[in-house]
Amino acid sequence: MTVTVGHDLSHTRQTLTAGGRTVGYYSIPAAQAAGLGDFARLPASLKVVLENMLRFEDGKTVTVDDIKAFSDWGKQGGRNPREIAYRPARVLMQDFTGVPAVVDLAAMRDGIKGLGGDAQQINPLAPVDLVIDHSVMIDEFGHPRAFQLNVDREYERNMERYVFLKWGQKAFNNFRVVPPGTGICHQVNLEYLAQTVWTDTDQHGQMVAYPDTLVGTDSHTT
Repeated sequence: MTVTVGHDLSHTRQTLTAGGRTVGYYSIPAAQAAGLGDFARLPASLKVVLENMLRFEDGKTVTVDDIKAFSDWGKQGGRNPREIAYRPARVLMQDFTGVPAVVDLAAMRDGIKGLGGDAQQINPLAPVDLVIDHSVMIDEFGHPRAFQLNVDREYERNMERYVFLKWGQKAFNNFRVVPPGTGICHQVNLEYLAQTVWTDTDQHGQMVAYPDTLVGTDSHTT
């Protein structure tokens, strides 16, 4: 996936070479050295969000004043009413909220096509994983084949849904489906999907590393 980064007007992008590969990253100490504020006492969670601001700073959606607001947060006793344009590294959805979202994307493609536009331009802007974990019902129990029989029955009952989702996974960029029977949403996220650091190519063809951040739509990851 290509990541569109900002203009780095404050020159906070640094490079790190390891294992024979050089990657860029956005440095909070470099932001301090550039006079954007004192961020040393920020909680770790806010430093992750601050890196997000440094990476996407473009003078429009993210400004230098947005970055300076993190320093003001500490000076104001942990309060700052300023809104920021946070962009998560990825989105995690479960079936109850995820399937309607894919329907919306499909409807948008149909609408764009009807207007004479390019339907292929309609895609999630951030990587999306849809985990089917709320759908399987318990019809069989207490014997070794119970799990597989329950999953098989789920496919029989909702085959139309899974045909649609399989189409969506092929049709849309940045969209993956985790099938039923794999595990519950937050378990799958922690054990299979999450990464501490992501690396991708930016719009200039250079590698950039950034922290894993997530917007989740189930009660355990939201």
